[in-house]
Amino acid sequence: MSESPKRPNVLFVITDQHRADHVGFMGNDVVRTPNLDSIAARGTVFENTWVSNPVCMPNRSTIMTGRMPSSHGVIFNDRSLEWTANTHIRQFRAAGYRTALIGKSHLQHGMSRNSVVEAPGGPAVGDPHPAGWNQLEHEEQYLDGMPDWPDDFYGFDTTELSINHGAKVTGHHYRWAMERGAKHEDLMVPQTAENPKRRGGDVWWQVYDPPYGEEHHSSSFVADRTIAFIEGAAKESSPWVAWASFPDPHHPFTPPGRWYDRHDADDMELPATFDDPLEGAPAYVRKIQGRTVHDMRNWVDLTGATSPEITRAAIAANYGTIEMVDDRVGQILDSIDRLGQTDDTIVVFTSDHGDMMGDHGLLLKGFMHYRGTLQVPLVIADPRREAARTRSLASSIDLGPTLLDMCGLEQYHGMQGVSQVPVLDNPGESVRNNVLIEDDLDIPASPRFPGRIRTLITPTHRYSRYDSGEDGLYELWTDDDERTSLVASAPDLRAAMIEELAESLIAHSDKARGAPVAG
Repeated sequence: MSESPKRPNVLFVITDQHRADHVGFMGNDVVRTPNLDSIAARGTVFENTWVSNPVCMPNRSTIMTGRMPSSHGVIFNDRSLEWTANTHIRQFRAAGYRTALIGKSHLQHGMSRNSVVEAPGGPAVGDPHPAGWNQLEHEEQYLDGMPDWPDDFYGFDTTELSINHGAKVTGHHYRWAMERGAKHEDLMVPQTAENPKRRGGDVWWQVYDPPYGEEHHSSSFVADRTIAFIEGAAKESSPWVAWASFPDPHHPFTPPGRWYDRHDADDMELPATFDDPLEGAPAYVRKIQGRTVHDMRNWVDLTGATSPEITRAAIAANYGTIEMVDDRVGQILDSIDRLGQTDDTIVVFTSDHGDMMGDHGLLLKGFMHYRGTLQVPLVIADPRREAARTRSLASSIDLGPTLLDMCGLEQYHGMQGVSQVPVLDNPGESVRNNVLIEDDLDIPASPRFPGRIRTLITPTHRYSRYDSGEDGLYELWTDDDERTSLVASAPDLRAAMIEELAESLIAHSDKARGAPVAG
């Protein structure tokens, strides 16, 4: 009887608010990412990868479930993924894998509770889950000790969280830093201009050097705890899935110490579209462009790029945070190699969404359907396959189905993504005709913003439709700057894109909610 093949491990590296072109392997020759580039050099680089939603919680929940936001229910940053939602991680755990989430989760709305608006008249459906199930990411629970923790967090048997962004340290990360000699007052940095920074903040308070060293930073926490988990699984001879989820390079942009000095803001080039007048763009996008970072409601808001000085400072600090993440990814890869598991480990690198970073005079993310926020880096390195690059369409929703397929595990009912394994086997293949992107701003009606956006990406075009009745149509690859909308000049193409969008919406209708269950 032949021995069954060894099941591969999976290292899933995910960053937050990381543009597709802010890595070396996607052509950026300023930011230095040798470790991420080394993964790309032995893996398949998906040059044409798009999110299912350009906001943290919806897209992270989509990656976890393989389902669109309109199906899993997390359509904005104001609600948690249902406690009983199936995930591809639960499939791995059921198959005997050790599973860990280290770093940012944001599957629950603890860090974005300020986004919650009470439903008028009460919710449509009552909460069926035990009290407290959606409060595990409430940062105040970790100040005096650890909250009671379930042994199954959406499929993860091990969970250690870094809950916030910038220099604010919360969650398991806070306890870890305190045990290593950090000072409470240095870790609990307010997300305001009054933060106790060491340097910076002169052009914009969200760009600064934090009051603690890199040894206490979130990237160090994620690397340290991921390595500890992998070492523990190796001692047990267990196959493992490790999510190394870095909170950076999401704003505030706070690379610590030497990483703050990696790039001079004066040397940063502004995007080619920084002065774009946004002719043909929806009216609300032009209003966003006119808002400055000083008008932001709080530290997270829709904003214009404000000025060349602020944009250059943001880019320089963004690069510093990315380079620190890259360094820590290198530490994780070295530990896997030291344990002799490199040849048994699939490595994935991606992000949950991008950042405008000055494109079209816009900054940050949210409800701005341009390449900067919608496209993400993706590389999948499988030691059983040759390195390659492909322009075949891929989506965040495909990651779960792809990993299950690569590891010989079954999908579950309701998964809407598609496996990219045929493309991994042959980069000239394609498993997608288009990618659907949803975006819902579920707040009381506002004259400033639409409530719904649906975007369709095809191999050649991007079409975006807003519930205001406005739309935009752009040719990809030849108009990568997305300056010229073809809505008026190409009516036949617009009609064809509308029809294809309608077909994609129907294809992504949820078939799983209320489905029959064994009883």
